[in-house]
Amino acid sequence: MRVVVAPDKFKGSIDAAGAAAALAAGVRDVIADAVCDLVPMADGGDGTVAAFLATGAAPRTVRVTGPLGAPADATYARDGDAAIVEMAAASGLVLVRGHADARRATTRGTGELLRDALDRGATRIVLGIGGSATTDGGAGALAALGARFFDACGAELEPLPEALARVARVDLSALDARLRSVDLAVACDVDNPLLGASGAAAVYGPQKGASPEDVAYLDGMLARLADAMTAATGRDLRALAGAGAAGGLGWALASACGARLERGVALVAEVRGLARALDGADWCFTGEGRIDEQTLHGKVVDGVAALARAANVPVIAFGGSVDPAVEPALRARGVRCVPIVPGPASLEEALRDAEANLRSAAARVAGLLFR
Repeated sequence: MRVVVAPDKFKGSIDAAGAAAALAAGVRDVIADAVCDLVPMADGGDGTVAAFLATGAAPRTVRVTGPLGAPADATYARDGDAAIVEMAAASGLVLVRGHADARRATTRGTGELLRDALDRGATRIVLGIGGSATTDGGAGALAALGARFFDACGAELEPLPEALARVARVDLSALDARLRSVDLAVACDVDNPLLGASGAAAVYGPQKGASPEDVAYLDGMLARLADAMTAATGRDLRALAGAGAAGGLGWALASACGARLERGVALVAEVRGLARALDGADWCFTGEGRIDEQTLHGKVVDGVAALARAANVPVIAFGGSVDPAVEPALRARGVRCVPIVPGPASLEEALRDAEANLRSAAARVAGLLFR
């Protein structure tokens, strides 16, 4: 009996590697000789680097420029020739500690992480762009990689939103040449365009401290930057699905160096080799803290289930809580849901007991499936 165990973290209680270990332990409590292939998963957001580090990837910590210019220590993961980077570690909202400044926040530190990964020989880079503090159109990251920005009079501009409202030309001639050969994939789980009412500034700016006046300013700045980038590259990607994520960082990397914007769980699964692990498996156990409507739109359970369906492997999804409203849709996708909390419990108790509850739930399911 072989079971692929591929859960996400259970946020606030247990990381993905711990969740996988608990589920596997539950299976072996019932079938001692069961083969459990542990593939801890993530969706490209926070916890993605941790999921790789917990299963043997090498950490690399770099001193970078934080979102408001102060130094920050950011860690990414190296797994063979792949580098797994979280934008939030270098340019995240968590780093501004309540002092967000929408017109000065920069992605330069993320560019510095990418440059370090290139310096260390990475040929594949997965960049998760959740949790950003920035709306600079990725200008800071591109500047760290060699790009320059000029106004109509030829004066060079600092790659900050407060200056880029005057941008007229983007110079990519010194952009790091290694970007043309590396496989750079951006984990992006939203479909907003760069500009307008559904764009980066309007939708996400207020979360990053932008006032209504800032939102209007930032949207205009991004429009000028998009015009200049189009002139520099011959590609106008401002309407690309996901261009508005992370204040335009994915748009900038796609425009300047051909980065791919993809669903985060698919990228992590590719690097993890999940499809290979599922080949010939009897069952797949996955899970996440809450299984609800968001699960149906590219979260780990749905992404794992898609690969399992392709391999004709049935799926059990364990949730700290399960919204009954989404169970019919998940059943149609070949997923059966199992709440792990055995009875009435407070949130504090559910978080505290997640590991034990996961193990117990997996044992109950294994007893039903395999006996």
